[in-house]
Amino acid sequence: MFGIKSVYFYLIALQITFIKYLKKIYFSSNHYNKSLESQIPSQANYNPNPYLLSIITAYNKETFKISEVDPNLFWIENKKKDSKQLHNFFWLNLIDRKTDSKNIKKIIYIWMLKNSKYKKKIWETSTLSSRIISWILNIDFILDNANFEFKRNFLGSIISHCNHLKKNIKFEKDYLKKIEILITLILSGLIFKEYEDNYKLGVKELENSIKNFFDNDGFPLSRNPNDLLFSSKYLIFCREIIKDAQKYVPEFLEDIIEKNITCLNFVKYPNNKLPLFNGASDSITNQLDDYLEQNYKKKSENVIGGLFKLKHKSHVVFFDIGKPPKKKFSKCYQSGPLSFEYFLDGEKIICNSGFGGNISSKAELLSRLTACQTTLTLNDTSVTKFERNKLINQVFGNSIKNTFKTYDVNVFKDNNLIGCSASHNGYDKNFGCTHKREIFFDKENNFLKGADHIFKRKDGIPIRYVFRFHINPNLTVVKTMGGNSALIQVSKNKSLIFTVSNETLEVEKSIFLGGEKILDSTCINISGNLVNKNKTFSWEIKKNI
Repeated sequence: MFGIKSVYFYLIALQITFIKYLKKIYFSSNHYNKSLESQIPSQANYNPNPYLLSIITAYNKETFKISEVDPNLFWIENKKKDSKQLHNFFWLNLIDRKTDSKNIKKIIYIWMLKNSKYKKKIWETSTLSSRIISWILNIDFILDNANFEFKRNFLGSIISHCNHLKKNIKFEKDYLKKIEILITLILSGLIFKEYEDNYKLGVKELENSIKNFFDNDGFPLSRNPNDLLFSSKYLIFCREIIKDAQKYVPEFLEDIIEKNITCLNFVKYPNNKLPLFNGASDSITNQLDDYLEQNYKKKSENVIGGLFKLKHKSHVVFFDIGKPPKKKFSKCYQSGPLSFEYFLDGEKIICNSGFGGNISSKAELLSRLTACQTTLTLNDTSVTKFERNKLINQVFGNSIKNTFKTYDVNVFKDNNLIGCSASHNGYDKNFGCTHKREIFFDKENNFLKGADHIFKRKDGIPIRYVFRFHINPNLTVVKTMGGNSALIQVSKNKSLIFTVSNETLEVEKSIFLGGEKILDSTCINISGNLVNKNKTFSWEIKKNI
């Protein structure tokens, strides 16, 4: 049954879908494509540094020679390749600039003949923005010794692209894509004197988007570390192209970059990967590492973006103590209140299952369930419910339908113990239960400890509880003879013992969804039935000596 909110969002989705349908028809018309044409710039104001592109995209240092490719067959032979990677032209930074100038002009000329008018897939916002950025950053190379006809068509194509973005920016609800659009307009306004208004518009709207997309610490309101990495790269790129054009960098841009970098340094794992919370995948952050080390000092913070960070010597823990994001920011949210990930000596030990968006839509939905996070489930039920209506999902993504509160957050530190405790009420409505988790590090004995509590408000209703501790798929786990502990084999000469007090644990098969494919993994489970009383148990992870 639809609730009032679902009906509201369904009607909005219906309206947006209808508008999109009309836009699709209109965009394909000659009238619309004619409206994109405007004054063709006479020349570029300056030659931008093409290597600035390396801030937002990473490639192997290998180059390839376009001169060895038949330009008439280039688009035919590569038709089946990933559309975005092919049509964003980021690969221009890989070619041999000494030998490929002639052929690259032919390849771009053929592209313009086939795609100068709107095509949904090729003109998709992110692909289109990337293409303009790449073309502009390589404009001196592309236009070198170019004839009048090519130059006119090429510059005209850039302007038509920009005009399309300007006409549609108000319809873009995805803030990351909006940031891409605005930075693209900023770049075009820097390069072409005739379009300085693009720069002014881009800067104004970028400031507004930043205010609406980040919290006070500079963390995305989606609470997704992947969004943080993406925005950091593009905002740094924006700052550098403004500096490259010898213009004043707006204060708000410097401010958000500094905050972004503080957040990024906070969430970086010892292996230069992001923690697997709220839509994050196994993204590698070392693309920006040299830049970050040179320009920013790491700050000591306890809580950022709803994540508590416990760090002591070679031990690192990330603990999710935040509340779910608002619906419009929740399309990648994973239902894992009080879940955590644990590192030792740079190796991930305990983890969440990761976001399955890079695998398939089914894997994505599965990865968002509470059972795929290192936390508590009751009666095999996720804390957060996700939107099931296809139409709503098409418009808003698989956004959340309900919310919950985290409370009683307590960060503590004394001579021997450092840690954090928090509670959430996500199971209170359906089961009359709240969950409290404590995680702390015993400095004297050098090991991680934790305690979990289920407080039951309603008596008499049997409830099945399962606490899951997902293990890094690269590690092996074996249950010990005592029944209350498990051996985690980290390497040939290093292992850990996971022990739970007064309980029996089970080692079961699980899956890891944070990469490019589904991987087999292992999960330590503590389960039982709760009837009339509360439940409390403690656990610890020690080095096996």
